[in-house]
Amino acid sequence: MRPPRSYRSTRCSRAQMALVERFEPSAQQREIRDALEQSLIIIAPAGCGKTEALALRVAGLIEREVVRPPQRILLATFTNRSRENIAERVAHHVSPAVAARTVTVQNLHGLSARIVQAHGNVVGLNSDWEPPAADWVLNQCRQRKLSRAQTDLVQEHLQQAKLVTRTDVEVAEYLAQTGHTVAQEIEQQRVAEHRLTYDDLPRLADLVLRNALVADLYQHHFGYVIVDEFQDLTPQQASILNRIALGRITFAGDPAQGIYTFTGAEPETVLAAATASSDRVITFAESHRSSPAVLEAVNALAPLTGGTPLESSRPETWFGGGIAAHVEHAGYAEEASWVMSLSSRILARAPNHRIGVLGRVKARRSVLENALTSNAPFPWHRWDDPIFDSHVAPLLKSAVRRTTESELLASEDLQSLLLSLVSPNELQDPGTREALIDAADWVDDLVRSGETVKSIAARIRAGESDTLLTAPGVHLLTGHAGKGQQFDWVIVLGLEQGSIPFYRAVSQDAKREEARVLAVMLSRARHGVFTSQSLTESKPWEPYPVRARPSEFLPALVSSGAFSDWDTARSWLNSVDWAAIRDR
Repeated sequence: MRPPRSYRSTRCSRAQMALVERFEPSAQQREIRDALEQSLIIIAPAGCGKTEALALRVAGLIEREVVRPPQRILLATFTNRSRENIAERVAHHVSPAVAARTVTVQNLHGLSARIVQAHGNVVGLNSDWEPPAADWVLNQCRQRKLSRAQTDLVQEHLQQAKLVTRTDVEVAEYLAQTGHTVAQEIEQQRVAEHRLTYDDLPRLADLVLRNALVADLYQHHFGYVIVDEFQDLTPQQASILNRIALGRITFAGDPAQGIYTFTGAEPETVLAAATASSDRVITFAESHRSSPAVLEAVNALAPLTGGTPLESSRPETWFGGGIAAHVEHAGYAEEASWVMSLSSRILARAPNHRIGVLGRVKARRSVLENALTSNAPFPWHRWDDPIFDSHVAPLLKSAVRRTTESELLASEDLQSLLLSLVSPNELQDPGTREALIDAADWVDDLVRSGETVKSIAARIRAGESDTLLTAPGVHLLTGHAGKGQQFDWVIVLGLEQGSIPFYRAVSQDAKREEARVLAVMLSRARHGVFTSQSLTESKPWEPYPVRARPSEFLPALVSSGAFSDWDTARSWLNSVDWAAIRDR
């Protein structure tokens, strides 16, 4: 093995060299790039430069010839967006030719699908099994006219049955023990029709890799594995990766951002197992993303989340140090008016800035959505709605407008209804047909929640998902959707008990995760963050608003001294150098 060389590889193109030479990695990023240890854990809170560090890790492994063709480095991610982000960063440090020969970037479901498709025969799967398409289980529940609560229970039983690596026979035995007949019927139908769901993929992939010959094949194919956001791994997914490259894995992430236990993720379990076989742990403590004020706000929750306290890497570059403030409102209507006024104030001075308005759940922002729909003086975007391509959007809008709410609600097969209103010639394109099938589920959810045909048609947008990520204006999204994103300013709605933390969070573990959700929302901000609390709340069964209890997390925020009151924040906004902020 050769000693580490500079990451400025002579194999890079001249354009890549220019990009690399302008980039100067931090001391910790260099440490990760040059680490000789095979098993590494990187604790990297939000905004610390983790993605760049992982790209440098790839470059270092290639330079030291830890991995040489035909072996490859597997970069495992959770989403297509993170897959694209890390692939882009790798391209800045590794030439396209070398990356093509040496690096595979794949999300974990894609990896599972690849393993099952290639080697499913070792667990009894033939080529006639259908891969996952849309949400088959949800469609089965809808065809049976199950309520939302009944549907949730079916999905929960099936998920729990498959989060543990079981054979189909063992899944059936588990479901029989639950006594839930509908879940059993749907699983029996899935097997009879030779279908796979997304929950089946990691279960079956782990079963496949228990075959020593198949595992040996992947161990020789992938000389090294790098996992991004390890805190989102289920034990089952961790098992897949360990069967491929135990002792040759870099786990990168932050347990304090572990907010997906409802999908089966177990941050503490995965970290404990990784630590047991790890040669070294490197912890980031400097943020490149956020102002000192925002970081102080996030640090205030560290005792609740177990997070690493952060400092700004260059505090002098944040004019005025940023701002964090907590604001109380008499009710939702007053809050909506304040959000619109604050957003107008910011966007008038920084038209290209992005303001994230985040809530724990969509329902908490309904009054604000109505206000924005009526008279928003600035562009705004709702992240819950899909963005369709310029061909599909008018087809869907036309189909929806040719129906009524009663027809949509009465339909036993909404997919077929909408497809029947589209020209058969258009449906010859598989991509168009699949997009319309997926859209039918979204339309069904909106109809069941009381949306009208007119309002649904108005929400159908054409464009590219990248547009949403970069568009200036106000962005409405949930805390979970916001993970991995960043905004110039963040407004967090719902600092009331029952909203944050969510009313279903009863146990201490569940409340600890709710604190992590709040910390994730706060840490999306660059310049400033504002938390909002309503003193009253509206209940469907109450004729008038009732008094709301403040969030149990508020004392930690307020007592930290990180948050200003609204008068102080307003003064800061009026006096700050907006030219300097726009340039930052």
